[in-house]
Amino acid sequence: MQDMVKQIVDMDRKAREITDAAQLDKINSEKEVQQKREEIREQYLAKARARIALNEPQERAAAEKSWEKVKQHNDEVSKRLDELARDKKEEWIRTITARVIGE
Repeated sequence: MQDMVKQIVDMDRKAREITDAAQLDKINSEKEVQQKREEIREQYLAKARARIALNEPQERAAAEKSWEKVKQHNDEVSKRLDELARDKKEEWIRTITARVIGE
């Protein structure tokens, strides 16, 4: 009878050891997964930053080119408006004055 109780206690102890070992493996695996996840995230961010740094000069040049086109267009419109104002100034003054006076 004593042997049987001793066997049961030994089996219980071994089962607890196996359970504890499995639990420890599970915790270690979770830590490894978390660590690997962080490594992958950092690698991804490093690649993204490198890509941004690589593309920045091209994007900046494209933005500058686009800005120059817009600036040129605005300068042309401003010049046309100045010419129109210079050419039509007297006519506009007469027209506005006539409307105000009621002629």
